[in-house]
Amino acid sequence: MARYLAGRIAGLVLILFTVCLFTYLIFFKLSPDPALLICGKTCTPERVTEIRTVLGIDKPFLTQFWDFLSGLIAGRDYGSGANSVHCPAPCLGYSFQTSQSVWEMVVDRLPVSATVAIGAAVLWLLAGITAGLLSAVKEGTWWDRSVMNLALGGASIPNYVLALALQYVLVVKLRILPFPSSVTFTDDPVLWFQSYLMPWIVLATGYACLYARLTRANVIDTLAENFMRTARSKGLSPVLTMRRHALRPALTPVTTIFGMDFAALLGGALITETVFGLDGVGKMAADSIAKNDQPVIMAVTLLAAFFVVVGNVLVDLLYTGLDPRVRIR
Repeated sequence: MARYLAGRIAGLVLILFTVCLFTYLIFFKLSPDPALLICGKTCTPERVTEIRTVLGIDKPFLTQFWDFLSGLIAGRDYGSGANSVHCPAPCLGYSFQTSQSVWEMVVDRLPVSATVAIGAAVLWLLAGITAGLLSAVKEGTWWDRSVMNLALGGASIPNYVLALALQYVLVVKLRILPFPSSVTFTDDPVLWFQSYLMPWIVLATGYACLYARLTRANVIDTLAENFMRTARSKGLSPVLTMRRHALRPALTPVTTIFGMDFAALLGGALITETVFGLDGVGKMAADSIAKNDQPVIMAVTLLAAFFVVVGNVLVDLLYTGLDPRVRIR
């Protein structure tokens, strides 16, 4: 177990290092000159040179990248002398548009994205796994065909279409819900729930449909295994057979996909947050892309990569609890 964890952590560090390298290369070497983006339209060559010196982008690429990695771990200084600015760890730089610390911007927006991701995940797991399990048990019946057709249709609807439709019906016409806003639970629990209900439904719909189809296929395959026939021949009840022997191994692939989907959402649900006007990481990324704010875009990219990689490691550790046939050595 210790050797396995050490190997997984080493792989995690290597992957994150590779992501950092390519991300930095794309945003600071293959993109427009950051000094020109900061300086704006009315700029002199002397001012551009000064900005390049402060950012350190006048240095060789490997030196720049080393300074960036050092800033993530121990912080770094921009500029020199009395005009230097210290960026504490983890230093992701400063926004070209607002001059704010990118790390502080991410921390401020992350609770909104986490709220959207967690609420949607609860909904799609409950709806998707339940629907898929019932469809597998009632394979070939009208229930099975109806649920799978609904799942296919739900998975085909783009998020922004469903979001706009829900807002028009529930907010504009029926006036059941208010327009979503980034309200905290402690300020107003009722308004908080009402504000996030539509984003949860929009995100959960597509995922629930995919998870229902995946769960159904996995459960049907598991029910056809030899060990399931043995369990039934021993006289175990259908409910006990399903719970102990069929559901757990069938959920292993679902767990893998859930780990990646949920981790990616923690990095920001760009379309959903933008349509509903929620000030999360996803909307921050969309605004930064429109303004070509390179440090913010790079920070969101690294954040999403971090969550996905860590999520995969956690999923691997959960395998032994879901499927006894999987052993970690």
